Amino acid sequence: MIIIKLNAIDSTNNYLKDLSKNTTVQDGTLVVASSQTQGRGQMGASWQSVAGESLTFSVFKRFTRLPILDQASIAFGVSIAIKNTMEILQVPEISVKWPNDIMSYNKKLCGVLIENQVEGGNIVSSVIGVGLNVNETEFPELPQASSMRLSTGAVFNHDEIIELMGNEIQKQMEYLQGENQLALKSTYESSLFRRDMVSTFEDTTGFRFNGIITGVATSGELLVEKEDGNVQPYELKQIKLLF
Repeated sequence: MIIIKLNAIDSTNNYLKDLSKNTTVQDGTLVVASSQTQGRGQMGASWQSVAGESLTFSVFKRFTRLPILDQASIAFGVSIAIKNTMEILQVPEISVKWPNDIMSYNKKLCGVLIENQVEGGNIVSSVIGVGLNVNETEFPELPQASSMRLSTGAVFNHDEIIELMGNEIQKQMEYLQGENQLALKSTYESSLFRRDMVSTFEDTTGFRFNGIITGVATSGELLVEKEDGNVQPYELKQIKLLF
C-alpha cells in the first residue's frame, strides 16, 4: 500500500481524481491530508474536520469488469471495512447508518464519499473518501456527532488507523465480484443501524411516518416496511431517518 501524506488541500478525493487523470495510479494508493479546505460528503454535503484530531483520507481502487449495476457493493464493502477496523480498535457499539455513515452508539463517527469512474457500463476505478472523527472532544454545532476518543476515552494514533483501515478496505474490495457479493450484502445488512426496530422517517415532502428497516436491495436502496406491511425501497435523499 502506497501512502501519500499531504498538508492542507481542498480534498483528498479531488487530489486522487486529478492524479489518476495524468498518471497511472497504483491500486490501493492512499492519500491522507492533515486538513481539507473543501471536504465533501454525500450529495454535496460538507464534511467538517479538525487538523490534528480528525482523519481525512482517500483510497484509489482499480476494478476489472465491475458492472455499474453492482456499484452498491462498493459501499457495502467499504462500510464493513471501517466497521471491522473500529472493532479491532475496540470502539464500542459500531453500526452502519444507511448508506455508509459509521455510528458508535447513536452518534456519527465517520462519513464516506465514493466516486466512480465508468467506461462502457463497467466501473474501472473508484476514489473512496473517508472522514473519521478520531480525537475530538467537542462538537458544539453537531449534536449527533461523536469521535473514537469520546466513545472509548482513549487517544488514538492516526498512522495505526490508516494502516489498519487501508488494508481492510483492500481486503473487502476483493469480495465485490462473483458469489461473494451476496455474503457481502448479508454482512452489511446485519450491521445496519436500527435494523428491525420501529423508527420514524421523513420523506422529501416533509411527511413523517413510522417504519422498520428490513435490509437493502442489491442495487443499494434502503428497504423499509411501512405500517401497512408493504416494503418500500428508497434511494439516497428520498428518505431521512429521524430515530
